[in-house]
Amino acid sequence: MEKLVDNHGREINYLRLAVTDRCNLRCFYCMPEQGIKYVPREDLLRYEEMVRIVELLKNLGVTKLRITGGEPFLRKDMMQFLRMVAATGLEEIHITTNGTLTDPHIPELRELGIKSINLSLDTLDPQRFFSITRRDSFEKVIATFHRLIESGIRTKINMVVMDGKNIEDITPMAGLARDYPVDVRFIEEMPFNGDGSRQDVLPWHHKEIVNVLRSEFPGLEKLPMKPTSTSQMYRVPGFLGRIGVIAAFSRTFCGTCNRIRITPSGVLRTCLYDQGVFNIRDLIRKGASDEQLTAALIQALSHRAKDGFEAEARRAHLPVHESMSTIGG
Repeated sequence: MEKLVDNHGREINYLRLAVTDRCNLRCFYCMPEQGIKYVPREDLLRYEEMVRIVELLKNLGVTKLRITGGEPFLRKDMMQFLRMVAATGLEEIHITTNGTLTDPHIPELRELGIKSINLSLDTLDPQRFFSITRRDSFEKVIATFHRLIESGIRTKINMVVMDGKNIEDITPMAGLARDYPVDVRFIEEMPFNGDGSRQDVLPWHHKEIVNVLRSEFPGLEKLPMKPTSTSQMYRVPGFLGRIGVIAAFSRTFCGTCNRIRITPSGVLRTCLYDQGVFNIRDLIRKGASDEQLTAALIQALSHRAKDGFEAEARRAHLPVHESMSTIGG
């Protein structure tokens, strides 16, 4: 079986597929308060097109799929799509969600064999939640969290660490890993906020986050990092779960990157920080064969940036300006 391998010898076996750019929250680090200009519905990848892409990539050695957005469950008939994807026999299917619409679907998600759910949650304080998301949905998200724990689906909490916004939440958020069998991951803030503003010096980079965690939990123990992992994981004696730190802005993990992204409109991104390589939707709608799509994917990976810094430097327009909702994280 032919494999997807980039020009740096890295095997690609992980696809992050954004099914929509729409979101019902307005997290300030992701998009402006007024929202963004959404992709017209007719320009979104159709479910059948997505399934074809998944099957094609599965034949090229992709074993892991993460469904992202926007908020995936905003897209109509999302569960129907997940059934279609599950029927492909892909080894692992994961979902990233903000938790506001997920609760009713949890029993079926478990039945479908969803491997894990990443739940975006940046604070445990309702008022700060409203300040960050500009929406009053905290109780819905917490209810989803508890339902996920009860269901037995592996759950990860993603918290973006933001100077002046939620620093006081680092310790209580880590405390969730003490009381529940979850991975709590602290993520460096990235510049994908939809308005182009950014900090060149990040006050709360991964080392600062670890320093806070170590001061609060002296038994914090660094775990071996898997070769393709983006998260450095830690264990604390007596905790049911684990703590992780993702250096998303510092980009310390790029050297072993095994993932590609496809946006809601079908743009292939071989790095989170690039501008996209080609539009696979356009090729499909022009009648491209599986062989032609395969050739295009292989060609795209043959000149991939070695890391996020090189990918960003190659961009025609700097700085990074797009909303994370248009990329899929």
